[in-house]
Amino acid sequence: MTKLHDLHDQGQSIWLDFISRDILANGELDQLLALGIRGVTSNPSILNQAISGSDAYTQDIAALAADGADAFAIYDALSQADITAAADRLLPLYESSDRGDGFVSLEVSPDLADDTEGTVQEALRLWRAIDHPNLMVKVPATAAGIPAISQLIGEGVNINATLMFSLADYDAVAFAYIEGLERLVAAGGDPGRVASVASFFVSRIDGVVDKQLAAVGNSVLQGKIAIANAKLAYRRFQQVFSGPRWQALADRGARYQRPLWASTSTKNPVYPDTLYVDNLIGAHTVNTLPLPTIEAALDHAVVASTVDQGYDEAQAQIDALAPLGIDFKQVTDDLQIAGVKAFADAFHSLLDTVAERAASL
Repeated sequence: MTKLHDLHDQGQSIWLDFISRDILANGELDQLLALGIRGVTSNPSILNQAISGSDAYTQDIAALAADGADAFAIYDALSQADITAAADRLLPLYESSDRGDGFVSLEVSPDLADDTEGTVQEALRLWRAIDHPNLMVKVPATAAGIPAISQLIGEGVNINATLMFSLADYDAVAFAYIEGLERLVAAGGDPGRVASVASFFVSRIDGVVDKQLAAVGNSVLQGKIAIANAKLAYRRFQQVFSGPRWQALADRGARYQRPLWASTSTKNPVYPDTLYVDNLIGAHTVNTLPLPTIEAALDHAVVASTVDQGYDEAQAQIDALAPLGIDFKQVTDDLQIAGVKAFADAFHSLLDTVAERAASL
């Protein structure tokens, strides 16, 4: 038993926030699964790091380029191959957990963040192409992404709703999930076969707010706001997934849309490296961690139910920002815009790298 197993006993699943052909081939993913990892996530930045930083893709790039594939087609083939291999590897966990874990996430192109129909069509293309019940398609919680999430859930597609920073984002995603399930039920579908997580980004909030707090001479709230924000999102989860509307779906086998804590590596070296692990543990949650944070959690995570503690204090911390001149809504709005741009930049950097490697081969 490891601390990752202990976290699962508390109701939290730890997913690996990384994928590459190397860890699929060298047995590292299998070792992590044995240690208690219960899922895998990816995003354009992760795939850029994996493909541009490894020679494991060279042969496939050469073959695809020789067949006339352009940079996007090469990327698409490489990413689908890795995601499919990972989904195969995690399928036994998906089945043994009664479809509760064992998921692998792949994001739609970030260029579609403001295109509802384009997002729907791309998500359906990936869902059908990879054709694994433990695939989750990542869709950003933008204004265009929210109706896409509802439509895709209604069509039975597992969705990882990503790039959420505010409680308004969370509400939109949670109700899009419920509306999608209602749409699925109305069409005669089985809501128990659809899974979704709501990915709430954490450390990036402290990265911005801490600087603003320092500028006004407040050190008391530094390192506190991101956790407070996540706790309030968890409180909202408890509120939304209760009551008659949700119960009607639950009675048909519908599953909670679990809050997922993303961006949980500690960016400020002054803070403990498990800051966003120890303080966000709770039932029906996922925490997706990069490899260094997984190693830290295995070594010294403090395992206890924490995310549902201190709601009043968390609310007071958020409320204290406005009198200091910090517009928290503006912070979270800007972070989502910046997040979409960062993923788009990483995606285009990846395509440039693939094109350069293809040309050189």
